[in-house]
Amino acid sequence: MSGGPAVRISIESSCEKQVQEVDFHGTETYVPPLSMSQNLTKLAQRIDFSQGSDSEEDGADGEPRDREWGKQETEEEEGTVKFQPSLWPWDSVRNNLRSALTEMCVLHDVLSVVKEKKYMALDPVSQDPNTPQVFQLISKKKSLATAAQLLLKGAEKLSKSVAENQENRRQRDFNAELLRLRSQWKLRKVGDKILGDLSYRSAGSLFPHPGTFEVIKNTDIDLDKKIPEDYCPLDVQIPSDLEGSAYIKVSIQKQAPDIGDLGTVNLFRRTQKSKAGPPWHVKLEAAQNVLLCKEIFAQLSREAVQIKAQIPHIVVKNQIISQPFPGLQLSISLCHSTGEKKSSRASPEKPKPDDHLYVLEHNLHQMMREFHKQQLSSVVMPHPASAPFGHKRLRLAGPMAYDKAEISSLQQSEGLLEKIIKQAKHIFLRSRSIQLQLNIGVEQIRVVHRDGRVVTLSHQEQELQDFLLSQMSQHQVHAVQQLAKVMGWHVLSFSNHVGLGPVESIGNASAITVASPNGEYAISVRNGPESGCKVLVQFPRSQIKELPKSDVVQDAKWSQLRGPHKEVNWSKMEGRNFVYKMELLMAALTPCP
Repeated sequence: MSGGPAVRISIESSCEKQVQEVDFHGTETYVPPLSMSQNLTKLAQRIDFSQGSDSEEDGADGEPRDREWGKQETEEEEGTVKFQPSLWPWDSVRNNLRSALTEMCVLHDVLSVVKEKKYMALDPVSQDPNTPQVFQLISKKKSLATAAQLLLKGAEKLSKSVAENQENRRQRDFNAELLRLRSQWKLRKVGDKILGDLSYRSAGSLFPHPGTFEVIKNTDIDLDKKIPEDYCPLDVQIPSDLEGSAYIKVSIQKQAPDIGDLGTVNLFRRTQKSKAGPPWHVKLEAAQNVLLCKEIFAQLSREAVQIKAQIPHIVVKNQIISQPFPGLQLSISLCHSTGEKKSSRASPEKPKPDDHLYVLEHNLHQMMREFHKQQLSSVVMPHPASAPFGHKRLRLAGPMAYDKAEISSLQQSEGLLEKIIKQAKHIFLRSRSIQLQLNIGVEQIRVVHRDGRVVTLSHQEQELQDFLLSQMSQHQVHAVQQLAKVMGWHVLSFSNHVGLGPVESIGNASAITVASPNGEYAISVRNGPESGCKVLVQFPRSQIKELPKSDVVQDAKWSQLRGPHKEVNWSKMEGRNFVYKMELLMAALTPCP
């Protein structure tokens, strides 16, 4: 301003926060601003109390100070007092008094700050190295408490991390098991549920049961405890009527019980074998088997009601009774066990004989699958829109067309019940045809064979015993021959008098070799009165891993030939007698259509 005293302006730095640290992800950490007491302490540290203000002690420093004050006074009074001389006699005294006043003000401010403790708190520094033990224990206790708190927080974070990892791992395991389940069973998403299909509709089944199961997540496991080895993160819920296991029992009895005694029977005595695989797969396979058995029994019951026979078939709850011959009863029962309730009728003291015909049960399953295949082919294959699918002559007109009788004969087909009754009749007649007739006279015994041959024996007991042993040996070989015709096997060789092998002291050994319908397997049976029965099975070369490679036979077509024979442990085969065991062996080696 012109004509007035000059004004001094002090400029301070902008109050920007200083950056203390920059993290790896770009976050900046700032230095917190100083409080009022910290700022005052910082300013007080700039005061140099060791520098003297007396002019006598340090004359050299007095002159520049005098000059500064002189310059300041001249600058301040330059505009108003222009007549004042530049050198004043009391200038040094004034300067000393001003510096003393400044130091006293600073000392007063320091003392007031220390005394009032409004802006600064001073903690005394202990110079004594011998600190009391009480204070040491308190400080250690505080340090340990702080460390323990940090450790507890870290442990809590670790436990949460482990729980999250286990939950994520369980979710991954569930997705992996779900993918494995989807590769073996049909699944679909309905809302928030995952449903599967157990039925055989895709294979041609017409059974109305939905056969739907639900896939759920197994949450019964406790994450804090150790996870068991057989734990599976996936579980399935099947319908209650498909739980447990079931099978179709087919038996032939000579005495028929009264109709009033029939009803719901529990004939379940089959031992359940443990199957390898995940729990959900075993449960679904058992449920699907129960569904198939129910479909077979429902089809048999429907045919039993519809077929008009001379002796009506009886259907009572889970049992079907038919009479192929007078005095002979064919019983077909659906045996279903849920594993919850045990049969009160079955007494362990007097077990009933197992008269179940496993071959007929196997044939029922095969015929039902053939029925599925026929239904599937008739639905999927293209057919004319204006005429039924079949032979071309069915759609032709004129003298070459089929008449009503021919068409009805083509459309007639046997059902499951008729086929199984025919097989049961054949089995019964075969069991009656292999018998001998003994005519015991006064001095001799006449034996009449089934083919009409007559053999006369003396009164010697050993002679009759040897004859019966040789007949038993030949009878088993003949049974294999007849059984091969029923099962569709081919007889390759047959001999009642084998010239190879050990020599029998009583009669001769008999042998037979039969091949499966597709020619892949072969069964050889050798039976002697003394050596007993020996059964060998010949497998294809492609199924034998131990077979050494030949340098001569290298073409791939020779791998379809049968390899060496392997003996069957006949005593461990399931079955009541020799014929049942042989039927089971042939059924196991017969390929499915």
